[in-house]
Amino acid sequence: MIPTAQPIISDGDNQISPDDQIRPSDQIPLGGEIPLGRRISLDNQIRHACALHQSGKFAEAGMIYDAVLRQQPDHFDVLHLAGILTLQTGRPEQGVALIGRALGLREHDAAAHSNLGTGLRALRRLAEALASHDRATALQPDFAKAYCNRGLVLADLQRHAEALASYDRAIALKPDFAEAHSNRGGVLAGLRRHEAALASFDRAIALAPHLAEPYYNRAKLRADLQRRKEALADYDRAVALRPDYAEAHYNRARLLTDLRRHAEALAGYDRALALQPDHADAHANRGVVLADLQRHPEALASHDRAIALRPDHAEAHANRGVVLVDLGRYEEALASCDRAIALQPGYADAYVNRSVVLSHLQRYEDALASCDRAIVLQPDHAEPHYNRAKLLADLQRHADALASYDRAIAVKPDHAEANWNQSHCLLALGQLDRGWRLFEWRKQLDRPAGTRAFAKPLWLGQESIAGKTLFIHWEQGLGDTIQFCRYATLAQALGARVVMSVQEPLRRLLATLGPDIMVTAGNEAPTELDCHCPMMSLPLAFSTTLETIPRTVPYLAADVAAVAAWRLRLSALAGLRVGLCWAGNPRRDDPSAHAIDQRRSFTLAQYAPLAGVVGAHFVSLQKGNPAALTATPPAGLRIHDWTDELNDFADTAALIEALDLVITVDTSVAHLAGALGKKVWILNRFDSCWRWLTERDDSPWYPTARLFRQPKPGDWDSVIPKVVAALRNPARAVPDGPILPSVPMG
Repeated sequence: MIPTAQPIISDGDNQISPDDQIRPSDQIPLGGEIPLGRRISLDNQIRHACALHQSGKFAEAGMIYDAVLRQQPDHFDVLHLAGILTLQTGRPEQGVALIGRALGLREHDAAAHSNLGTGLRALRRLAEALASHDRATALQPDFAKAYCNRGLVLADLQRHAEALASYDRAIALKPDFAEAHSNRGGVLAGLRRHEAALASFDRAIALAPHLAEPYYNRAKLRADLQRRKEALADYDRAVALRPDYAEAHYNRARLLTDLRRHAEALAGYDRALALQPDHADAHANRGVVLADLQRHPEALASHDRAIALRPDHAEAHANRGVVLVDLGRYEEALASCDRAIALQPGYADAYVNRSVVLSHLQRYEDALASCDRAIVLQPDHAEPHYNRAKLLADLQRHADALASYDRAIAVKPDHAEANWNQSHCLLALGQLDRGWRLFEWRKQLDRPAGTRAFAKPLWLGQESIAGKTLFIHWEQGLGDTIQFCRYATLAQALGARVVMSVQEPLRRLLATLGPDIMVTAGNEAPTELDCHCPMMSLPLAFSTTLETIPRTVPYLAADVAAVAAWRLRLSALAGLRVGLCWAGNPRRDDPSAHAIDQRRSFTLAQYAPLAGVVGAHFVSLQKGNPAALTATPPAGLRIHDWTDELNDFADTAALIEALDLVITVDTSVAHLAGALGKKVWILNRFDSCWRWLTERDDSPWYPTARLFRQPKPGDWDSVIPKVVAALRNPARAVPDGPILPSVPMG
């Protein structure tokens, strides 16, 4: 299987402070250190502006401040207040200029120095900001808010111990200073003193339950500590208190992304972007969610928007590459990954994603080199080991692949994909005992299988089922159901009453398993059952080894009357009657499965050499969109197509039973022919499915099957001539005897 590209979620706070994972509560001492009624002799117009300002009506207040300054350009208090207002409305350069002018008039004003420091911090002029706060505290040693704001700057400068001391000084001066407690918690979280940090956030919330920031800060820490349910509750509280809190909406969406609650995450990113349209990380992470929702064109547009806002956004470039892979635009995907690496040469995940693209381009050695580079950069990261293992398995280097899977699992023991894909390696090597046990990890995947829940217990062979009702339920593809439904008769032999649910197209056919096996369709379940088992857990339940595979065929049967009708119809085709199938289900909703289908399937044109086989007549067994190719077959290949009369697998089984041989790619038709005991030649891709084992041209699952394997990836041109040669001399191509042409009925 092709390795899976891993999207990289960006942390929006990184654009503000690279190492600060907690958003600070910035303090601007409006109405605190400027008691308007005492310190300023103001006329009614200025008093009205101050009232508007303090009530949050910034536009109206600003108009009045501007009008006053046109009349009195050197009015200290109005310059200061106008500077504060511009800081609050996101215009730090203007705010710094206005407050600087005010300080030129009154250089010993502590509040103005502190507010100037706030503006300088917004401009990332941190050394100057610290100097301003130091000046404020020197002028007014009991200035708690200045100490708090000074702590913000020290945290930005990574001087965490000093920042903590500054917050402690603010709290000593003002014990009920909720914002200082909250920001102190941020520093403690950065120092990984988690319990102390949580205590600071709790104290801030107790003092000021109406403030959003402490809830937000506690949410981020709880999320980092994997206390996700509590974190989500805190984010919910933060956005309820401050609906316009863009960063809270954004990080809440990130948490929902981690929880795989994609629709809610998307709504969260959209809300953050409605509040802050230029939030590059929100656009980038929105693209990740859209890709998970299979909305790839929209995902690409989201990544493109993030890059337009921030061209050096390495994560957006890397994740854009993932989307382009899903869209099949591999060369563009490679360029995106390369751009991410150029921007951030130590970016291990970008190398992992690059390996995915290269594997799609069948540049396997280059793909392995990319994985190896990622491992050098980040040896304790499971993904490059995992993707390297998948590449090695695809290259049929199973022993090497197992070693890489072991390393991935050593780094991350609960890596479901690594454990599950390792099971494929073991099964391909015939190590079925351990393989079936690891195969159970499919239940932990992002897209789990075999996880239907029932009130009655799961049966995995651990206790007797004699006299009990066992419910077997389908879980994956049609071919899987055909392959593993055979175990129903084994369960019946243990004394169980068997009820089995299957996909609707298989219901009529699988009813032929036995008269006492009840077969239902879809997700129907019996009203009464004693235990249940997902279909692909049955080999584990029966401790199946290579020697104990239930290989008796046929175990399914076609309708006798329908077979007779087809034989009569085909009687005009004297000679060898061969069914052809050339494509599987493309599964476009699942990029990984779609990529596999592109490698296992081909077009009818590639069967063209079969036209040279004298005495062979070809009948289409192909369903779906590829069936239309029979209308324009390759030159010389005459193919009869009655597939519009095949409504389910019982119909297809009757036609197959009337044929002499089936030639097919690895799809459900191969399993159907094998289950019917019909001679079947399976044209197998190089990176073969685990069920066909390695280095074999036969199958213990289907004794009448013959495998024709690609000698190298994508090489059907070497396979088809071997099929032609086998058709011309069928006795040499089938292990248990020649194919005998049907005798025409007359």
